[in-house]
Amino acid sequence: MEEQKDEKFTPEDAQAPKHIDPVEEVLGTEEESLDFKSRLDLGELSQNVQKIRSEVGKVIVGQKDMIDMLIASLLAGGHSLIEGVPGIAKTVTAKLLSKTLSVGFSRIQFTPDLMPSDILGTSVFNLKTTEFEFKKGPIFSNMILIDEINRAPAKTQAALFEVMEEHQITMDGIQYDLAPPFMVLATQNPVEQEGTYRLPEAQLDRFLFKITVDYPNLDDEIEILKREHDLKDTSKTDTVASFLTSEQIAKYQHLVSQVFIEAHLLRYIAQIIVATRNNQYLYLGASPRASIAILKASKAFAAMNGRDFVTPEDIKRAAIPVLHHRVIVTPEREMEGLTSDDIIKQIIEMTEIPR
Repeated sequence: MEEQKDEKFTPEDAQAPKHIDPVEEVLGTEEESLDFKSRLDLGELSQNVQKIRSEVGKVIVGQKDMIDMLIASLLAGGHSLIEGVPGIAKTVTAKLLSKTLSVGFSRIQFTPDLMPSDILGTSVFNLKTTEFEFKKGPIFSNMILIDEINRAPAKTQAALFEVMEEHQITMDGIQYDLAPPFMVLATQNPVEQEGTYRLPEAQLDRFLFKITVDYPNLDDEIEILKREHDLKDTSKTDTVASFLTSEQIAKYQHLVSQVFIEAHLLRYIAQIIVATRNNQYLYLGASPRASIAILKASKAFAAMNGRDFVTPEDIKRAAIPVLHHRVIVTPEREMEGLTSDDIIKQIIEMTEIPR
């Protein structure tokens, strides 16, 4: 009797053999160069990005990746989900970012008894006019901080589907549009399971990034203690200045959308996405919304670095935070300790970088 050998995860397994190239069906076999009409002036944008980093850095020690991803999310017009254990400044960072912007801010604490009307608003009968009037909920703002988003039940989570994707709500057959800019920053604790609900996949797909935040290192921990001691009775948010208007944000978001990307880099993004659908260790691959998210995020990273063109490094930097909450590992591989990040990294390594 032949002895069975255990299957092991190798880089060669990261992508199934290609029979038909689905990317060629979308982009064609001949790559066409995109017309690059003019250079973009990103000087003001880069300066204000650095100013945001500086203002938030007055309070937050380290966590540079989280701050950069939140700024990129703002510039790309997306939403961000921040995940980490309690006490590592997830909520504080989101509040500080909103403080640098001269826009409307609203905070919603999600709880198991929260109803959709508590977020969206409700119709109230006016005795004077003898008619129903719609009273807008806290979602009608520019920057929305949702704390502990996984504590609300499914019907409350579903209330966010339309507003996160289309920036509007429909109530009693009437459509209400939200004023730009609109951004949702949500936090969740991955450790505590009691009284929490798993976010629906359709909702997770609406977040541009899922930002995983870890503990600070020893030096950062010491600096945190020093700043807390020096701060004394002063509020943390009082040290941060507001300087960016909604008009400037709209201008920067338009500039980011104009950042140049070569046709072969579009193919590179598409190849990564298609590889997640063909991977034998992924139960669910990434959708076209994910490829658009990588495109927008890579443009934002390029603009933040003062470049008006996207490089493969921008795409690689965007790929993991965009994809790891959109794909699902097969139960067998998950039991072996394999994570979505592991598989995404293998896919990126297996995908040829265009030159």
